[in-house]
Amino acid sequence: MIGEATSSGGGGKDDSPAAVSAKKNKKPNYSRFTQQELPACKPILTPGWVITSFIVVGVVFIPIGLASLYASEHVVEIVERYDKDCIPPDYRNNSLHYIQTSKTNKTCTMTINVPKHMKSPVFIYYELDNFYQNHRRYVKSRSDKQLRSKASEGVTETCKPEAVTSNGQPIVPCGLVAWSLFNDTYRFSVKKEVLDVSKKNIAWKSDQEHKFGSDVYPKNFQSGSLIGGGKLNSSIPLSEQVDLIVWMRTAALPNFRKLYGKIEKDLQANTTITVTIENNYNTYSFGGKKKLVLSTTSWIGGKNSFLGRAYIAIGGLCLSLAVCFVFVYVFKPRPLGDPSYLSWNRNPSGQMN
Repeated sequence: MIGEATSSGGGGKDDSPAAVSAKKNKKPNYSRFTQQELPACKPILTPGWVITSFIVVGVVFIPIGLASLYASEHVVEIVERYDKDCIPPDYRNNSLHYIQTSKTNKTCTMTINVPKHMKSPVFIYYELDNFYQNHRRYVKSRSDKQLRSKASEGVTETCKPEAVTSNGQPIVPCGLVAWSLFNDTYRFSVKKEVLDVSKKNIAWKSDQEHKFGSDVYPKNFQSGSLIGGGKLNSSIPLSEQVDLIVWMRTAALPNFRKLYGKIEKDLQANTTITVTIENNYNTYSFGGKKKLVLSTTSWIGGKNSFLGRAYIAIGGLCLSLAVCFVFVYVFKPRPLGDPSYLSWNRNPSGQMN
């Protein structure tokens, strides 16, 4: 009797197969959203729709491509390589010694002829080739916390090998990116009249306001035995060091341009510009190239014909496919299926049967 009572009334657990199956079932509650049965646009790609779509894309893309090419062709761009020409003849076979020693004169002069009228502002870029700013160790060698706030001056763990000085003092700004700051300089003149180079608005405003602190000043920068690049004025906060801010925005490719300044004056056609260059930056140790670029801009930016050609190519391809589909549809038509047999037409409400 006791055993029967225990068996029938003890525990209170239902171990029947139906209860066990219900516990193991992880099927979610039915809803039209989870089962993707909400009303949706399900177009049928008939020949008419396909041909029309290709024609629309072609008609839209080709004019955009032509407008982009037109704008690019009206950009005046001058590119002059100077890393080889700025080496004195006596050091042509030993360029590395020339750039590393402090006893050689790094000043050189070159002339640039303006082929067409260049409307202000004329943007000045320096271009480096074979410089891998996108290298993982190089990109990581910086401290964004230190750049933003003076309170984080000692946060240099990610900056090795340019983190601290030999006596343990933090370097501000630390890291290889800042250490390798580009330091060639350019001075421009036309008929002995100096052309002023403006540094206004060459850096991103968001970088100046949010990534580089107004209370952070250079400290112990380029004070070691191995100098990587340019030096910084210790009395100017990092938020106003625009050349550094431009340099710290690392490039994605090994060949890149960075904005140096602007000439806010029109340059007439056939004008001869005399450029005085301080050739300080070492690209000779890794086979890099240095170029000076003067360029105007258009509504699509600088000179870039690829975008216009790409639009024209895609537009032309779409029009060609449209013509091919028209011929196929006219000369070899095939009957379409009855759309009423499609599942969403047989059950338009979306409910499960």
